Amino acid sequence: MTALAESTDTTYDFVGIGLGPFNLGLACLTEPIAELSGVFLESKPHFEWHSGMFLDGAHLQTPFMSDLVTLADPTSPYSFLNYLKESGRLYAFYIRENFYPLRVEYDDYCRWAADKLSSVRFGTTVTEVTYDEGEELYVVRTRGGDTYRGRRLVLGTGTVPFVPEACQDLGGDFFHTAQYMHRKAELAGKKSITIVGSGQSAAEIYYELLSGIDVHGYQLNWVTRSPRFFPLEYTKLTLEMTSPDYIDYFSALPEDTRYRLEKQQKGLFKGINGDLIDAIFDLLYQKNVESGDRPVPTRLLTNSTLRSARHENGTYRLGLRQDEQGKDYEIDTEGLILATGYHYAAPAFLEPVKDRLRLDGHGRYDVARNYSIDVTGRGVFLQNAGVHTHSITSPDLGMGPYRNASIIRELLGTEYYPVEKTIAFQEFAV
Repeated sequence: MTALAESTDTTYDFVGIGLGPFNLGLACLTEPIAELSGVFLESKPHFEWHSGMFLDGAHLQTPFMSDLVTLADPTSPYSFLNYLKESGRLYAFYIRENFYPLRVEYDDYCRWAADKLSSVRFGTTVTEVTYDEGEELYVVRTRGGDTYRGRRLVLGTGTVPFVPEACQDLGGDFFHTAQYMHRKAELAGKKSITIVGSGQSAAEIYYELLSGIDVHGYQLNWVTRSPRFFPLEYTKLTLEMTSPDYIDYFSALPEDTRYRLEKQQKGLFKGINGDLIDAIFDLLYQKNVESGDRPVPTRLLTNSTLRSARHENGTYRLGLRQDEQGKDYEIDTEGLILATGYHYAAPAFLEPVKDRLRLDGHGRYDVARNYSIDVTGRGVFLQNAGVHTHSITSPDLGMGPYRNASIIRELLGTEYYPVEKTIAFQEFAV
C-alpha cells in the first residue's frame, strides 16, 4: 500500500483507529493490496502491548502461528517466522521446541512489523469522528490538527483495565496488573500484599511474589470470587470453538442466550495455564517444607467477592463476602494489586456518529457476523470487543487474521485472502 500525503484532500478507503495486534495485523495484510488505501492512527509514540506484564519467562498462551498474518497468509513477509529469520533466532527457536513465544518477544515482533509499514501514524490522537453525509465519508480529526477522510472505519482501540466499583476513588498506591512491571518496586518494604482477581496475570504475579516471600517477609494473599483457580481449557475439541463454524453458530443464537454463554465461557479464554497452576502448588509445597514449623505467610481465598474497600494510614481494609457461605469478613493489606481484567469502553470520539452505530438490548455494540457495527452493515468495523456476539473468538490472537481477512473482503467487495468457512469436526448446531 503506497504511502499517501497527509491532507484534508486525501480520501482513504478506510481509516484504522488504534493499533493493537488486531489492527496491526490488518495493516500488514492490507500493505500489499494496491486496490486499497488506508491509514492507521495510534496515540502512543510506538507500538506497545501489555508491557506491564513482561515478567521473566512469561509467554503467550497461543502458539507462534497465531501471529499477525500467518493464518490468513502463510507467505506474508510479516510473519513471526520471518521476524525470527531476520533477527537471527530462527534456528534457536526451532531447537527450543517451545512454540509459545515469550511475551516480550511477541511485543518486539509487533514493533518489527510496525516499523516496516507505510500506513501507520504513531503519536496521533483522535479527538473526533464525524460523518459527511454529502460525501458519504467519515472525517477523523486529531489533536495535532490533522484530518483524515475515509469511506470506512476500523476500530481497534482495544480494552482498558477494569477497576471494581469498590476501588474507584479509593486513593493510595494500589494498581492494576497492567502496571505491574512499572510499579512493582513500590511493593518493596510492604508488610502485606494482596492480589484481587484470578486469571493468568494474577497467577504469574502471585508466583513471582511467592518466590520472593522468604527474602522480603511479607504476608501474601490471593483473593478470587471464582470457586476455584480455573485452568485455561486447551483441549483440541474445545479449541474448535475458535473457528468460523462456531462464530456462525454463536452469532445466530438469541441475544439473551449469548449473554448467558458469555458468562459461562470465561474459563475458556481467561483461565490460568495448567503448568503454572502446578508450578504454584509445587512452590507452595517447597516453601512449606523449607519453613519447618512456621507456616508460609500466604492465603489463597476463593469464593470471595470484594464488596468494599477503604484506605487509611497506608493500609487497605478490604470487605469480602464468602459467597457460598454467605459470610462477610475483612482483611488488611498494605499493598493492593487488582487482577480484575479488562473491559471495552466506547471511545468518546465516536459521540458525533453514535446515531450511525447499532446497539443491542444490553447497550453494547451490536456486532454483525461480518464485524460491522454501523447501520449500513459495511461502514464501521470493530476489532475485539465482541465476546457477546462472536464468543471466545473475539479476543483470540489466532482468530485475528481470520477476522481481518473477512474485513478485507468487505472493504474490497471480493475475497483477497481465502476466508475459511468450516474447519471443525464437530457440529455445533442441530
